[in-house]
Amino acid sequence: MEDAAKLPPHPNNHTTTVVDDDDDELSATVLDLTSFQLHDLESVDLPPSLTELDLTANRLSALDPRIEHLSHLKKLSLRQNLLDDAGVQPISHWDEISGLEELVLRDNRLTKIPDLSIFRRLLVFDVSFNEISLLNGLSTVSNTLKELYVSKNEVSKIEEIDHFHELQILELGSNRLWVMENLQNLTILQELWLGRNRIRAINLCGLKCIKKISLQSNRLTSIAGLEECVALEELYLSHNGIAKMEGLSALVNLRVLDVSSNKLTAVNDIENLPQLEDLWLNDNQITSLEGIAEAVSGSRDKLTTIYLERNPCVRLFLSLWASTPNYVTILRQVFPNIQQIDSAVFS
Repeated sequence: MEDAAKLPPHPNNHTTTVVDDDDDELSATVLDLTSFQLHDLESVDLPPSLTELDLTANRLSALDPRIEHLSHLKKLSLRQNLLDDAGVQPISHWDEISGLEELVLRDNRLTKIPDLSIFRRLLVFDVSFNEISLLNGLSTVSNTLKELYVSKNEVSKIEEIDHFHELQILELGSNRLWVMENLQNLTILQELWLGRNRIRAINLCGLKCIKKISLQSNRLTSIAGLEECVALEELYLSHNGIAKMEGLSALVNLRVLDVSSNKLTAVNDIENLPQLEDLWLNDNQITSLEGIAEAVSGSRDKLTTIYLERNPCVRLFLSLWASTPNYVTILRQVFPNIQQIDSAVFS
């Protein structure tokens, strides 16, 4: 078990459990000060053996200079503090912690990407929930990066990511992006999260290893552009303007498909998806359930969840309740392993 450094008394007098197998504060490797509401670290001991320092949910506006000398540090979280660009700037010159692998600056007051050129082993970098408008500065971030999170900012262009050949997760949701671009070098990317932007067309530049894509709440009118993503397992396209299901037949590994809250009038192009388990079709314009069994015939035995509520076909069934069998009953007969239809859950 990893040792944890002794913590100062919590401001709210909550009891803090100290894990210290060797009963030696100097050998502590993990210090978690989450939610202590600290304005500074003057009352905190920072053992030189620390490998992880978590300062989430405090009131820090500047970095304690002693952090520079934690030469074993691998993970540093400054999430949810009051750090602005000037407050973070000193970290750019702290050579003693250049072996840092994870840096979290999420939910602060940054307006730009800090200079991280000294961190040549960085694997995870998170600057989500700030006020960053440009990705300028990412070009100096190490090409060892595996996870990059820049959601909930004001970014309008995907840039300076060409060298991230090891990147596996890219999160740029809730920004101001219009175009999917400069992704072609991310050849082993596994997850791409671009929900809540202004994207009008899908352009994945042939990312054949991608497994999860989220393009919810954009301005898409077509699904075209996914045909080469043969490894795709989860696809989230809700809250767009898509009128037709197309280009999906090649996605034979797809397990989750969410096309809810679009303009679909029929279910198409998914009859040959043998791994499909979750299908979200609610809040569309589907007028009839006739042929639904054939439409998902390839996943008939695999499908466990289907959502169809708030479509014209469902409203029609409900209006004819007295003379027509409940559509839930019909679907349960069609899909033998179904566990959930709309809000109805079956054991």
